[in-house]
Amino acid sequence: MDNNSKQNIVETEKKGLSLATQIFIALALAIVAGLLLQNAVWFAEEYIKPFGTIFLNLVKFIICPIVLFSIMSGVVSMKDIRKVGVIGGITLIYYFFTTAIAISSGLFIANFFKGSFPVLTTSSLSYEAGQAPAPMEVLVDLFPSNFLVPVSEENMLQVIIMAILIGFSVILLGPKGEKAIDGINVLNDVFMKCMELILKLSPIGVFCLLTPVVAANGAVVIGSLAKVLLAAYISYVLHAVIVYSLTVSTLAKISPIKFFKGMMPAILFAFSSASSVGTLPINMECTEKLGASREVSSFVLPLGATINMDGTAIYQGVCAIFIASCYGINLTFSQIITIVVTATLASVGTAGVPGAGMVMLAMVLTSVGLPVDGIALVAGVDRIFDMGRTTLNITGDASCTIIVTHLVNNWKPKKKSA
Repeated sequence: MDNNSKQNIVETEKKGLSLATQIFIALALAIVAGLLLQNAVWFAEEYIKPFGTIFLNLVKFIICPIVLFSIMSGVVSMKDIRKVGVIGGITLIYYFFTTAIAISSGLFIANFFKGSFPVLTTSSLSYEAGQAPAPMEVLVDLFPSNFLVPVSEENMLQVIIMAILIGFSVILLGPKGEKAIDGINVLNDVFMKCMELILKLSPIGVFCLLTPVVAANGAVVIGSLAKVLLAAYISYVLHAVIVYSLTVSTLAKISPIKFFKGMMPAILFAFSSASSVGTLPINMECTEKLGASREVSSFVLPLGATINMDGTAIYQGVCAIFIASCYGINLTFSQIITIVVTATLASVGTAGVPGAGMVMLAMVLTSVGLPVDGIALVAGVDRIFDMGRTTLNITGDASCTIIVTHLVNNWKPKKKSA
């Protein structure tokens, strides 16, 4: 987003309520409306949810162009393939490291609740898991065979590969690629402006999306699944407060309070929409206000929205312990290690699969011999899990962006003096 656009947003927020405040108000109103409509869920589903769906459709429509052109813009702005490699390397290491910590902490917290998880009669459970891709299939599917199909099918991994390849090609053209760079930057600004217009509707979208969820699940949350939800949310909060606070303060030299305060609009939107990719434009705006460079945010955030799943990893750990307890199964230490490794690697392997959280959980359960049918125990309130895990996912993306920006900026003088 250019400086003029940012200035206009700031001026708008000064004149009225900020976007974060509007979203928070919509969130509160949705909870109240949802509780009042618990006996009229049909009304919320048929007459309120469609407006939320319209908003999500608009967000989905713009996401692929934003990912494609923002990554291309980020790559070409670096003008050095080696620099892209350095930033990409740091990003991947950070993502895998925090994901491994997340799944471990999820298992640790869930074990504290293990004694209170019930042993249920599970003979009537049924859940048909999505097909998890084979390792070589994951590798092959990374590379697109058609320019339009990845965009039309919203296969973000292929879109990212396309953007990187095209960005590298433009860099390698040298002076001949200057016009292409201008074109990429202009198109990126156009789609960002379009997204800015769509996001003005986000308070309405948040209200219309969340109200049916509260209306349908309010009583269930307070019921038998309250403890497993509590375990997951405690893990989400602790991971954010401890891991992200430590990393941004030590590696990026930024106050955790400043970081979380600056991230509040993206956090509220992610919690309401449960969409990492949908939160991408707000996340970009928040991280850039916190000091992240445009070239880093336009590369790291779209990549993170696709493969970084700290919240989803915690969800795997908590649900694995819960499901094992419900079946009266005690997991061994080797099974717990298997869960950590499987969930960390699966975060990339299932990135382009619809319902990735459920597919990942099916892979984790299978890896340690737990019945996949157990997913039915948590499937009914998966949306409530998803709201928290999405929030953690996008916060992790933002922390990485701030850290990478700081590290890259500090390396620049060293390179010149050498």
